[in-house]
Amino acid sequence: MSLLHRLSWPCLIAALVAVAGSAAAGDVETRYQEHCAACHGETRLGGVGPALLPENLERLRKPEALNVIRDGRVATQMPGFADKLNADELRQLAEWIYTPVVPAPVWGEKEIRGSHVVDAAAARLPARPGRGLKGADPLNLFIVVETGDHHISVLDGDKLERLHRFPSRYALHGGPKFSPDGRFVYFASRDGWISKFDLYNLVVVAEVRAGLNTRNAAVSSDGKWVLVANYLPHSLVVLDAADLSLARIIPTWNAAGNKTSRVSAVYDAAPRKSFVVALKDVPEAWELSYDPAAEPVAEGLVHDFQYKEGAFKPGMFHPRRTLLTDYLDDFFFTQSYDEILGSSRSATKGQVIFLDGRKKVAELDLPGMPHLGSGITWKWKDPAGRERTVMASPNLNAGLVTVIDLETYETVKQIPTLGPGFFLRSHENSRYAFTDSMMSKENRNVLQVIDKQSLEVVAQIRAEPGQTLAHVEFTRDGRYALASLWEMEGALLVIDARNLREVKRIPARKPVGKYNVWNKISRSEGTSH
Repeated sequence: MSLLHRLSWPCLIAALVAVAGSAAAGDVETRYQEHCAACHGETRLGGVGPALLPENLERLRKPEALNVIRDGRVATQMPGFADKLNADELRQLAEWIYTPVVPAPVWGEKEIRGSHVVDAAAARLPARPGRGLKGADPLNLFIVVETGDHHISVLDGDKLERLHRFPSRYALHGGPKFSPDGRFVYFASRDGWISKFDLYNLVVVAEVRAGLNTRNAAVSSDGKWVLVANYLPHSLVVLDAADLSLARIIPTWNAAGNKTSRVSAVYDAAPRKSFVVALKDVPEAWELSYDPAAEPVAEGLVHDFQYKEGAFKPGMFHPRRTLLTDYLDDFFFTQSYDEILGSSRSATKGQVIFLDGRKKVAELDLPGMPHLGSGITWKWKDPAGRERTVMASPNLNAGLVTVIDLETYETVKQIPTLGPGFFLRSHENSRYAFTDSMMSKENRNVLQVIDKQSLEVVAQIRAEPGQTLAHVEFTRDGRYALASLWEMEGALLVIDARNLREVKRIPARKPVGKYNVWNKISRSEGTSH
């Protein structure tokens, strides 16, 4: 799982703080337009921040919302405002964000099709790297998301230089996804726009708005489909990856057929030829096969809309449901893709879900709030010299990295860090893993380097006090690690992954994330999938 959705609450609270004095409905709405619309949309449908609608706040009960506004929220940058708002103002603000928008927002087949734009010349673009790449290895490119001014940079991973920079949609959310050959990259924005970019020719070739408030997107391993996970409306949208045309809308009804849900996350499970989906508001995990040879699912769908006649076989894109006792806000694939390791914000234990058996098979001892979507794996020798595959996850609420044996699902070690962090990254050719402490007030400027055999923090890389240093990604060969100096006048720090010395800095405007083509399409064990 990615970071941006966890950072959306500051926009909400900062805007709501401005609402003082009279809290009548008209006053609140006026102040919302003045202070909130830039982050959450003019009609509260979401933007940088989440949609502020009753159906999207279902798991945040009003008493909890009051606590959030008053005391802040763990694992976000949202502070508390008890010193600025009195009890009555807090209550009125919490009440107002739970009132429905009238008329209710609609975004369905008509709206999706109406938003679709295709570059007419895209079909004639050469299927080989163009002159704009200046001879760079197309599989060692980096895509850098710069939210400071809403741009994307393309870097040469060998020369460590910027090749191209272009404007993006507002508020890109989650990591970009690549076609299997690495030629195309797909971006999802928080306000529902999906963009397809041709890395060989450095041009946007198609766009469509698949929802009003979108969580993330995934690309199938055969390169044919893009699956979009929406918070609003409650749906999964299947797009034809060739031109982003609408293929199918799948409303997210629960097994009983009496409730729909936001989607927490969707990821491609390549060896299974399927997508795995976590639902935000019902305790279910779905597996949607895109294999034409898939067997039909007995329970089918409560509602299903099929648009591309002949494109789907009976077993394709029908949910195989795993019914759970807790929600999945975040999850991690084992390297075999037979299991997922999941957790929710409120759970004290993680859960291991066996996808073929469609059941929970084990619990995980995960204190705090693990960020399993940022988990990585590597080979580790235990004290007896036996090689084990371990998974490690940072923690959003505690200063530690949890290391778990993927054979026994037991905790190998809790590695203390300088504070809660979002990201953990490594590479097959590196002895080190890098983690941040970006949720720490005092230490968010520090990257900690973990030796993957001793499971100890062996070094620190520091930016200036008060700055934020986070999100590492390696070059294709693992020689260099690039870290984000997460500032408006920020930079990419290029670090020699052998001696841990800084080699150079590439200026960037709040570079929240960077993604190496090869590491992503090869499903490197050192990066999230």
